[in-house]
Amino acid sequence: MQHPKEDTLDFDTRFGFSMPEVSSRKIQPGLTKKTVEEISRIKNEPAWMRDFRVKSYEIFKKKKMPAWGPNLSDIDFKNITYYLQATEDRSTSWDELPDEIKETYDKIGVPEAEKKYLAGVSAQYESEVVYESMNRELERQGVIFCDMDTAVKKYPELVQKYFGTLIPPQDNKFAALNSAVWSGGSFVYMPKGVKVALPLQAYFRINSERFGQFERTLIIADEESSVHYTEGCTAPTYSTNSLHAAVVEVFVGKNARVRYTTVQNWSNNIYNLVTKRARAEENAIMEWVDCNIGSKVTMKYPSVYLTGRGAHGDMLSIALAGAGQIQDAGSKMFHLAPHTTSRILSKSISKNGGQASYRGLVHIGKNAKNARTSVTCDAMMLDAASRSDTYPKMMIERGDAHVEHEATVERLGEEKLFFLESRGITREDAESLLVNGFIEPVSKEIPLEYSIELNRLIHYEMSKKIG
Repeated sequence: MQHPKEDTLDFDTRFGFSMPEVSSRKIQPGLTKKTVEEISRIKNEPAWMRDFRVKSYEIFKKKKMPAWGPNLSDIDFKNITYYLQATEDRSTSWDELPDEIKETYDKIGVPEAEKKYLAGVSAQYESEVVYESMNRELERQGVIFCDMDTAVKKYPELVQKYFGTLIPPQDNKFAALNSAVWSGGSFVYMPKGVKVALPLQAYFRINSERFGQFERTLIIADEESSVHYTEGCTAPTYSTNSLHAAVVEVFVGKNARVRYTTVQNWSNNIYNLVTKRARAEENAIMEWVDCNIGSKVTMKYPSVYLTGRGAHGDMLSIALAGAGQIQDAGSKMFHLAPHTTSRILSKSISKNGGQASYRGLVHIGKNAKNARTSVTCDAMMLDAASRSDTYPKMMIERGDAHVEHEATVERLGEEKLFFLESRGITREDAESLLVNGFIEPVSKEIPLEYSIELNRLIHYEMSKKIG
């Protein structure tokens, strides 16, 4: 496994770059009721959505910051730009995009991914989706894949039925903030019996400084349907902090299956505070695959409410924390019906003084007869300055539940490194090999192209000197 020296430069060019700010419309920094109403006015939204935003803003003002987990006191809500529209029109042709945006997405590989691997693609730049494309055969089958703003206008009855029902504004401060100022994100509707073999892909890019991105994603999978939704996230590095606070709601119907994959490569000035929640009906399968490589602070705990008999929830998680980074990630599984099953597999890596934590909850309710759950938390620390913590919580209300929990902590073994180095492999590549082997149970679940990208990201992070 020999990596050319240019790899590090290539990654700095591909992900760490910034472009000149382009905007056709920008709201001044700061958050007031007027800000919220202005966002709704710009989007020409119906009254019910404007009212939803204003009520959410009032909830946000009253909600306190989380008193647990990482310190979020450096977030300055008064100096964040809450809405920036980079271009006036949404495009379905790549060539029609403004040069700065097109160059940005060319660098991170969106056109190649669209042509080779995807059934549909959506690209969000700052606050708005700027590009959308979907396989016409899927359109003929009734599949809907569009940005959330379009869905509010074109499919209002469907959106109103589900929007904010799994994650109401009252859930937490950042869910309330998203509900007040959300913009962009994805809407997916899978008709009954329709199965999509190739992934639907969304790309989210923050380019501006002191910016807040608040996309809203809603996925509805009707009975017997199947879809894999993937998202990638990047941003340039600035000396000032930015905020990414998304909300994702997923509804999985009877015998349906949804997989939601995230490969996050935010820069080290981004607070990544995301609420993701799914509901699985009878014999439904909901799978979260969550790969957190970048950001300054990540707090993310995708959950599944197993409400139907025989429903299954899966959470496969990778978190890598480097210098100055806190990755506080995990999952929540709520067993609310008989014969439900769940699995949580968490792999965390910390280096150069980074902090990686698993924070999870499994609740087996009184109606969850013969429920089964398995939780595995594996941590690898690459130096003495780094830290790994595990905060598991089990709430078991039945005596017939089958519960497994396992946790391990290890260091990068010198014997293994010596063995590989003695075979002519550089120490840097040996470290990357061992780390990639450690995360392999999760990375093998990702489509090939994204698995390769994840391994490249891991190698890039590992190329930074330890200690």
